[in-house]
Amino acid sequence: MTLAQWLTEHPRRYTGLLITLTLVLLMSCLVCITFGAAPVPLNRVMDILMFKLFGASENPPLWTAGQETIVWLIRTPRVLLGVLAGAGLALIGSVLQAATRNPLADPHLLGATSGATLGAVIVVMHVGEVLGTLTLPLAAFVGSLVSLCLVLWLASHKGRLDSQRLLLGGVAVSFVMMAIANLSLFLGDHRASSSVLFWMLGGLGLARWQLLVVPLITVLSGWVLLQGLGRSLNALMGGDQTATSLGLQVRNVRLLVFLIASLMTGVLVALCGSIGFVGLMVPHIARRLVGSEHRRLLPVATLLGALLMIWVDVISRTLIAPEDLPIGIATALLGGLFFIFMMKRN
Repeated sequence: MTLAQWLTEHPRRYTGLLITLTLVLLMSCLVCITFGAAPVPLNRVMDILMFKLFGASENPPLWTAGQETIVWLIRTPRVLLGVLAGAGLALIGSVLQAATRNPLADPHLLGATSGATLGAVIVVMHVGEVLGTLTLPLAAFVGSLVSLCLVLWLASHKGRLDSQRLLLGGVAVSFVMMAIANLSLFLGDHRASSSVLFWMLGGLGLARWQLLVVPLITVLSGWVLLQGLGRSLNALMGGDQTATSLGLQVRNVRLLVFLIASLMTGVLVALCGSIGFVGLMVPHIARRLVGSEHRRLLPVATLLGALLMIWVDVISRTLIAPEDLPIGIATALLGGLFFIFMMKRN
């Protein structure tokens, strides 16, 4: 009996796994706040959070104003954005692998991340926020959707989706999108290029409380919608003919999945930059735990993605402290090694 079979044999075991992962995530969030160029003890972190959330604290406070600023205004929003980004990217990777029947599909390899990056770079360097704070997420969403549509067009052969052509098309579109983005940087204001380049490498440094609302709504809404498509995703894993024989509107379901994935990718890239391979690694780990039934898989993948992201961020901000290592570099290194492992194994 495999681990996945044992965990899903009885509902209580699966429920216990979800509760355990949730508790580990909550504890990890608290511990991750303590790390950084200026470490803050865990008991101080908890005191500050209790004071900010519930008004409960020692009188006078036992922490400095600097510690309060670091914990509440800098690290807590950063950790929460990491939770949302990791959960969202893992969720996107899980559903893209089902919709395309390709175990190597993820928003980075299918060009969605590169398209979102191009849309955001064009806005930052040349257009400006003509629609206010929504301009950047909307531009990233459009770029992500255009990239995915191009990849699907390249991968379609005689009305069917070819998994090998899908991966090759994703790589090709990703190269083209990043080339245009780099050209846009080269032709734009060089003073702005350095900050945009750091953002393109991926990071959670832009996290602020007021910026968390849009990704929170987007990730929660996307999770609810995709969780509701669990049966349809299971059918797609069996192939288009099998799904059609079960009465599934394959084209409509696939289009809905790509729309949701593009929107989530666009919003996350607008805030975090290009963070790759989380959507590749986490779904495979989750399937090892609970199998491929998507109504069980998606919650586990979401929690694992959040855990992975916040701990990779801890490594990124402590490895060369006080400087921040772009988180996209760390995830690309992990993802590249995982990709090689997948290729050698299959």
